Amino acid sequence: MKSKVKAQGKLNKRTLWEKYRKEIVPRMMKKFGYKSPMAVPRLEKIVLNTGIGPWSEDEEAKESIRKDMSLIAGQKAVYTKARQAISGFKVKIGQKVGVKATIRGKRMFDFLERLIVEALPRVRDFRGISENNFGFRGSVNIGMREHTAFAEIDSEKAQHVFGLEINIVSTAQDKKQGLELLRLFGFPIRKGEETGIEEKIKSRREEAKEKDKKEKKKK
Repeated sequence: MKSKVKAQGKLNKRTLWEKYRKEIVPRMMKKFGYKSPMAVPRLEKIVLNTGIGPWSEDEEAKESIRKDMSLIAGQKAVYTKARQAISGFKVKIGQKVGVKATIRGKRMFDFLERLIVEALPRVRDFRGISENNFGFRGSVNIGMREHTAFAEIDSEKAQHVFGLEINIVSTAQDKKQGLELLRLFGFPIRKGEETGIEEKIKSRREEAKEKDKKEKKKK
């Protein structure tokens, strides 16, 4: 209970929307040389998604999951339905296969605050978001094994524990801008991992070149 009250206190100090306008925009303009505040990348939407395969025959369970997703999103979640039949998985066209919520505007910033301050720190063994989770356009995918990490869900009363995918979409033109945008928002991003991977790729390329040279000499 104490940690929950402490987190709420942090949330009320200043909204992320205010932080974006007053702090993030000027810093992004300075770093990337944008001439206008309107050119600075912004968050476009956040999409929450989960599959309900294990409960495909249980209507009560599916509705319970939809309600929990609605609590997490702060708005009504909707079912996603199969667009084609898959006989191997006994899936019919139009069958409910998942639950989804697309968040924009103020609710998006409210959700982002709860995600950063409350939910992610409660994830077991969480060590930050890997830079590999970011796409070339700066969007990021975050997977959570248990939805009970969100304070809106009472873990003791949750009937069905499910994982969910969180896709944060920005208007950033490349990965570097997207990383910096979310880093300024306060996202715990693991530093140095991307550089390490690049070094591994470079090392493997050099090894492959050396191998080719040796094979040519043998011939």
